[in-house]
Amino acid sequence: MKEQYLAAEIEQKWQERWAASDLYQTNDAADKPSYYCLEMFPYPSGNLHMGHVRNYSIGDVVARFKTMRGYNVLHPMGWDAFGLPAENAAIKHGVAPARWTKENIATMKRQFKQLGLSFDWDREVTTCLPDYYRWTQWLFLQFYQAGLAYKKEGRVNWCPSCQTVLANEQVVDGACERCGTEVHKKALEQWYFRITDYADRLLADLRLLDGWPKKVRTMQENWIGRSEGAMITFKLETGDDIEVYTTRPDTLFGATYLVFAPEHQLVEKLIAGKPEAEAVRAFADRMSHLTDLERTGDTAEKEGLPTGAYAINPINGAKIPVWVGNYVIADYGTGAVMGVPSGDQRDFLFAKKYDLPMIPVVSATGEDVQAADMTEAYVEPGKLINSGAYTGMDNVAAMEAIVEALGQKGAGRKTVNYRLRDWLISRQRFWGAPIPIVYCDHCGTVAVPEDQLPVRLPEDVDFKPTGESPLNDAPDFVHTTCPKCGGPARRETDTMDTFVCSSWYFMRYTDAQNTTLPFAKDKADKWLPVDQYIGGVEHAILHLLYARFFTKVLKDRGLVSAEEPFKNLLTQGMVLKDGAKMSKSKGNIVSPEDIMRTYGADTARLFILFAAPPERDLEWNDSAVEGCYRFLGRVYRFVQRYLAASEGGGDPAREKELRYLAHTSLARITEDIDQRFNFNTAVSAIMELVNGLYAAMDAYDDKRSPAIDEATDILVHVLAPFVPHLAEELWAALGHEASVHLETWPQYDESALVQDEVEMVVQINGKVREHITVDVALSREEVAEQALADERVQALIAGKTVRKTIVVPKKLINFVVG
Repeated sequence: MKEQYLAAEIEQKWQERWAASDLYQTNDAADKPSYYCLEMFPYPSGNLHMGHVRNYSIGDVVARFKTMRGYNVLHPMGWDAFGLPAENAAIKHGVAPARWTKENIATMKRQFKQLGLSFDWDREVTTCLPDYYRWTQWLFLQFYQAGLAYKKEGRVNWCPSCQTVLANEQVVDGACERCGTEVHKKALEQWYFRITDYADRLLADLRLLDGWPKKVRTMQENWIGRSEGAMITFKLETGDDIEVYTTRPDTLFGATYLVFAPEHQLVEKLIAGKPEAEAVRAFADRMSHLTDLERTGDTAEKEGLPTGAYAINPINGAKIPVWVGNYVIADYGTGAVMGVPSGDQRDFLFAKKYDLPMIPVVSATGEDVQAADMTEAYVEPGKLINSGAYTGMDNVAAMEAIVEALGQKGAGRKTVNYRLRDWLISRQRFWGAPIPIVYCDHCGTVAVPEDQLPVRLPEDVDFKPTGESPLNDAPDFVHTTCPKCGGPARRETDTMDTFVCSSWYFMRYTDAQNTTLPFAKDKADKWLPVDQYIGGVEHAILHLLYARFFTKVLKDRGLVSAEEPFKNLLTQGMVLKDGAKMSKSKGNIVSPEDIMRTYGADTARLFILFAAPPERDLEWNDSAVEGCYRFLGRVYRFVQRYLAASEGGGDPAREKELRYLAHTSLARITEDIDQRFNFNTAVSAIMELVNGLYAAMDAYDDKRSPAIDEATDILVHVLAPFVPHLAEELWAALGHEASVHLETWPQYDESALVQDEVEMVVQINGKVREHITVDVALSREEVAEQALADERVQALIAGKTVRKTIVVPKKLINFVVG
């Protein structure tokens, strides 16, 4: 060993040796139980940030630990490489998206290797390469053939300056993230996946996910938003019918108006020839410039206008006005709702604002209530009032009766509704997987045959905004021949949402070199579901929901056997500095490369794992980083001291004490990693073990003993998942040729955990006054007697009467005196 701990030199040496020996290459045929450890793959933005370091260090500890525990571990890495930032770079800097992305991947891959992460790079996937998106397109065709992919007109976010559709995540405070222009809604034909067909399964199977955080399961449950109610048909004066959904059909006698979304296709028909028409059109235009959140959020003021049209309430024949309102969205439900001011607080406020009629229909006791006396909507159970033949009925029973009566005249039916909407996958941009569809004047919409995949992205694309996908300006791409008739056809120029790429990448890892299928079923079944998935809670809904949906569809298509993609989920917290998330705009970025250059990768890893439990946010602390570096130097120096020591230490009592420390530490570390992911407390236990080893070496005047030998061996083993380079260096220095990462994780000795004596706290009137060491075999009475015999305790209670004695075995004795 060199005299000093030279982190950079040690880390480079072992990274080169690991790469040369293919240490982390996964063998599918290994005769060991399989374990699939996966962190969410990154977008290749150009440089790692501390959030990356945290995410992938957590996964690396799990992967290395499971390997040492005897598992055949799959721990792959890849790149979520399509997306808008590459196009922004092309527009701003004139760099082709492919070049920009590949250069960023090369930079980040180098940084990953500097961190010493145990990825199997032979399974690397890059979603923007044809060998990957060929299979993304192939899977689209599976959905299309199953009737789960379709095209329809939908309202999308439109930036009039960039002349393009924006995904929801590209709209910031109602404006385009590119140029800051106000975004409005626009109707366009788009491709969708029919995820709503799987709503019930996605909801029901959340019960299978015991290994997921409860908050994530709750978020998915709320996003799916299942509710039971009724669809009720109102007749409009135009002769059209409109269905509205309600969970409270018992309040139908209190429906005093309807509200349509301003952009609903029937609105123009309703206002035709009416004096309200101009105002309603202006209102609709104003609403088109707002996002759904701005219109429906908790802080949004409810606005509306009358259309001048009327509808008929089907339960009593009452003529009620039809309004348009900002809080109704055209593509949510049927785009129309009924207003019951007495039974819904939102409707109550809307009716009060616009002086609309209010009819109380439910009261707690069944006694009459006057609308003028109501200060808020009544939403609790009760009995019906002002409800014709149903007056006096319990409102829950009335729900069934009213829906049955409506059903008999074709005006209503029981139904289940979902908040979940079908997944809009179309993106009008270049840098994404092309949708494998062509349009033929003779044959219509035609799927590209599988043997013609991939549909390749062209290289020479003009990125000036034109209002349509840049692919429309690539004639060699657009113009093709129809696969059915051989005549002229044009390609679909929308590309797929990048969430499609990330909804199946974990399956491709199981068989990443396959050139005839996205993956072989037997290989996917060997590894899936992922045993441990790790990533940010910001992906708790969309990515995880889409991956679950994909898995269920592919199971139904016979491609995989897994019902769910991820058995266990860990959502790590953010890395903060000065109380805020690290960002360039805040000027609080800490560069991982700077930290690795100054202290080494092992220090960066150790700090990020030690500073906080993984599920909590972590506050960056420069002095704590320095402290972790000093600790690793201390470990290094201890092994130097150990190697220089002679044989001869071995006091029986101290040996027993050190074995107790070593094996209790091992037991804690094992449980903290395996059961709770409490990496911070595992590192604390390692630090305590190092302190104990130094104390033993001091006591033995730098002589080794059997207990020191054993504890040193345990120390290097337990360091390996956390600081892999230093552990490897120390293991080699101790005379071992094979990698420490191929060693078996040590088993703690149960007999070493048994203590003969234990230190107990002595309290007097609840305050700690003394510590005593007692034999663990003593009874409560004997422990109290020993404590009372202690000279200091006697002095503290002199002249007082012991009124009560409380003994908590192995912990404390409390004397209540007076």
